Amino acid sequence: MADIGTRVSGAVVNLFRGGQGLPGTVSSLALEAGVEATPFQIGQVIVSNVAPELAEKASYATYPVVHLYCQKVTNQLREKFRVFSGKVQMAAEARVSQSRIEGIETNSKVLSDAVTEVLDASRGDWGNGMFFAGGYEILYGPVKQGGKNFIQITKIVFEVDVSTD
Repeated sequence: MADIGTRVSGAVVNLFRGGQGLPGTVSSLALEAGVEATPFQIGQVIVSNVAPELAEKASYATYPVVHLYCQKVTNQLREKFRVFSGKVQMAAEARVSQSRIEGIETNSKVLSDAVTEVLDASRGDWGNGMFFAGGYEILYGPVKQGGKNFIQITKIVFEVDVSTD
């Protein structure tokens, strides 16, 4: 099952781009927090494991953005006679950049909260042998120089259980 990571990544990107995905969730959370957020579009959710420095050099970096990628695939062979029964560890990097340092952490937290809200609303069976139990880990990165002047990356790591032939 060499394509298992690709299949789960596809399901995750569809989840985050869907009707209950990030664009609407970011807007509603920003409104609740009283933060003026840039409109978040479907194209700002991408499947890519590229360091921010390289994305900027390749000149396709736009902010805010959520990078989704597969970190690890573990075939635990929990189910007899299945080709794959294990876990796929996914990461969602919420990247926020702006010219001034003021407010960057608030904007970063709004975007990472939107990611976790989408995950919270998506617990259960995703179909095609994929199941999300609901757990995740949030890693808040420091504000660094980069992007439009300053950048902050928050990484949300979660596991999807997969069982397939």
